[in-house]
Amino acid sequence: MNRYYEPLTVHITEREQGMMVRTVLERRLGVSRKLLSRVKLTEHGITLNGRRVYTNDKVQSGDVLAVRMEKETSADILAEPIPVDIIFEDEYLLIANKPAGLIVHPTHGHYTGTLANGVVYHWQMKGEQVRFRPVHRLDEETSGLVAIAKNPYIHQQLSEQLQADQIQKRYLALVYGAPSPAAGTVDAPIDRNPDSPHIRIVKPDGYPSVTHYETEAVYRGGAASMVRLRLETGRTHQIRVHMRHIGCPLIGDKMYGPGEDGEAEWEAAAGRQALHAEKLGLTHPMTGKWMEWTAPLPPELVRLEQMLAGQ
Repeated sequence: MNRYYEPLTVHITEREQGMMVRTVLERRLGVSRKLLSRVKLTEHGITLNGRRVYTNDKVQSGDVLAVRMEKETSADILAEPIPVDIIFEDEYLLIANKPAGLIVHPTHGHYTGTLANGVVYHWQMKGEQVRFRPVHRLDEETSGLVAIAKNPYIHQQLSEQLQADQIQKRYLALVYGAPSPAAGTVDAPIDRNPDSPHIRIVKPDGYPSVTHYETEAVYRGGAASMVRLRLETGRTHQIRVHMRHIGCPLIGDKMYGPGEDGEAEWEAAAGRQALHAEKLGLTHPMTGKWMEWTAPLPPELVRLEQMLAGQ
């Protein structure tokens, strides 16, 4: 049984008498049909009182139903001794505080030097057999909190929370200008720029995109501001596109910033887009408890904020 993670178990109640295995697992654990189709193919994937069963078999009151997922590794990700700031970890979930300049996952032409390479090395040193499954991602030049699931079930459950806007993600940005009004919502569809597909723009026929913001501080008579943001949707570059759309581009943003009209001293101090994922909250799929984590501003953004505040 060493080839499996710890099982998910269900003790069958009288109300579930005569139900199919599939129905119980979907209702009690929220196991997706995709995951069920994978585990049912393995010898000990789905068992009832220790005996292998199929998803259309019936259960009886008092039975113990178990689901086991085979252990996985990220064989395509090279383990590298990259320091990882781990905020939280248990056998199901890892929360990392990613620095700016680090890609979350290897991409074409960029196979090493990523957060994934460092996390896989961390697990290798612990003797854990786990596949790297990020629940969400951050741009390379955005710092802050990233949630990483440690098995397929946790990834499925957290992905569903993310889709249902049940994961709380809060960002902090330092921007040019001062939003007006000071707090509000940007409801502006986003899509690719047809002339430059790697760039996103606001388009009337784009994908629905909603960002809520609140001004935390205003500097130098409105020349710059600190803004807290919450995403209702999760489009690529959403905060950066929306802040530019309302006339407050992020300081240090090479793609969506003011370009040559930016303040050279501020741009140099930031060294990258001044955006930080400072808070993350979610319901732990195994305990059902709400959990929250925060990550303080990294040093480069602290220095930039002090510069803007005239300290």
